[in-house]
Amino acid sequence: MSKRRYLPLLALSAAALASVFTARLLVEQVETRTLASVEEVLFTENAEFAQAAIDGTHVTLLGTAPDEATRFATLSAVGRVVAPDRIIDEMTVAASTRIAPPDFSLELLRNADGISLIGLVPADMDSDSLGAELAGLGPVSNMVETADFPIPGRWLGAVGYALDAAAEIPRAKISVTPQSVHISALTDSAAEKTALETRLRRTAPAGVAVTLDIAAPRPAITPFLLRFTLDDRGARFDACAAETEAGRARILAAAAETGAPRETTCVLGLGAPSQNWAEAATLGIRAVAALGGGVVTLSDADVTLVGREDTNAALFERVAAEFEADLPAVFSLTSTLPRPEAPRPGIFDPNLTRFTATLSPEGLVQLRGHVTDTIRKEVTATMAKAMFGAPNVYSATTVAEDVPEGWSVRVLAGLEALGHLHNGSVTITPEFMRIGGRTGAEDGPAEIAGLLARRLPEESDLRLDVTYDPILDPATALPTPEECYARIDAIQAEGKITFEPGSSQIAAEAEAIMDRIAQVLVDCSHVEFEIAGHTDNQGREVMNLNLSQARADAVLAALSERRILTGNLVARGYGEAMPIADNSTAEGREANRRISFTAPTPPVTSPTAETETGDPQ
Repeated sequence: MSKRRYLPLLALSAAALASVFTARLLVEQVETRTLASVEEVLFTENAEFAQAAIDGTHVTLLGTAPDEATRFATLSAVGRVVAPDRIIDEMTVAASTRIAPPDFSLELLRNADGISLIGLVPADMDSDSLGAELAGLGPVSNMVETADFPIPGRWLGAVGYALDAAAEIPRAKISVTPQSVHISALTDSAAEKTALETRLRRTAPAGVAVTLDIAAPRPAITPFLLRFTLDDRGARFDACAAETEAGRARILAAAAETGAPRETTCVLGLGAPSQNWAEAATLGIRAVAALGGGVVTLSDADVTLVGREDTNAALFERVAAEFEADLPAVFSLTSTLPRPEAPRPGIFDPNLTRFTATLSPEGLVQLRGHVTDTIRKEVTATMAKAMFGAPNVYSATTVAEDVPEGWSVRVLAGLEALGHLHNGSVTITPEFMRIGGRTGAEDGPAEIAGLLARRLPEESDLRLDVTYDPILDPATALPTPEECYARIDAIQAEGKITFEPGSSQIAAEAEAIMDRIAQVLVDCSHVEFEIAGHTDNQGREVMNLNLSQARADAVLAALSERRILTGNLVARGYGEAMPIADNSTAEGREANRRISFTAPTPPVTSPTAETETGDPQ
């Protein structure tokens, strides 16, 4: 009886367990199908970063999306197969990578029609202001775009320099980057080209590489002149003109074979008497080399070959004959082999007859020696006074009626040539005429050679020793060493170069001072400087010497980083050996801790540098 009573209860329990099992099975099937659908979506969407977890009817998305857009796209895709309210989003987004700033650049084009601005500049730089700065020069077409990124270092200096250059040059293309400025321009003359290049180099901002491509029309050269000399001083051009780039290269290559410096200048110009000018010049240079010395002059179509006095006569005749046979048509050769002449009684003594004129750097002129007659004596003095100023001329010439023919022409030509020099001298003897000195005109030697070629006979023995000195050139107007030292002293009087305590690291506040000094050194590259490091007397003497040397070296390195040529600079540490103030006071010690720029001096005797510890200044 009791068993029958429990049978329904057992049946009911069995049915319940079967229902639970079936339900659980159904849930697992649903989860499996859902997970499969979600993973298929993730695969289709290339969302490899995401993982799905199923808990009943809810889907949890895990993983790190590369960006917010990808996370949202993944969530939306899964929402197409699973109800959005059943999705638990636990995905994260990777930290965003900083976008690299673009390459900022600016192009300025200026011609007769106006100015065009093209490029990409930082948004903090008002692009409209660029055009406004140039508006007074003509119509401005401003096509500059901006990007919202910080202004790069040196960018403002480079752009300001480019704007100033565009304002100065009527025909130019200027390309600007934060590190460089390239200027292409056309000028009206070689002198204007030189002056413009000088101004642009002087005002170039520190740390910015400036490239200049300035062109000028070719000058008309009259006479078209080349004069090549090979003597005990070596091979050189007193004057060199060429009609084409290829011709110039050919002439310079022939000169280089004889030992002439490769940096020799040869002016491109108009007026060559023949398209075979370079061939004739090359033949002349090789003829001089074959003789072992001498001078060849090409003045238009007239060619003169002058050998050395010690040249073998047979060799000279052979070389001259071959040279004449090879010369292109149009050119005519005059060849001369000088021979010392013995004095001829009753005519003149070549050892005593001479005329000299000297010009001092201060502009004072002295005339001495022989002239033909009293009229020529007065003419010579009058000409000198007209050229150099009457108070500056002292004349002590004497009349000698037995001087050679053409003497007066040579004297007046020598004076005219002396007028092209800053300082120098003219010496005239019966055998030769010598002109030597310095000039501030880059084409001065060629001008003098051309002048004498026009004034004197072709066979004249002319000896030129004229050098171009950039310091004297008004176009470059290079400052004197004293002016260079004074400029740097003035900068350091406003704020000196300082360092981190006990270190050779230049202090941040001194960087502006370094920039200003670097700018001065651009103009003073022809002057030698000693960068001298000094300390006070606190700490060990040897340690102070080491520190002063390290700081001087640091200044030299900082200038090199600013693209300053350092061949004219030397760094030297003096430690505490050269105080300029009293080390017993704080103010005095501060004054003694300094960097100075002076003329190089011999090393000072001081303790041997070695590594020691102590309290650096």
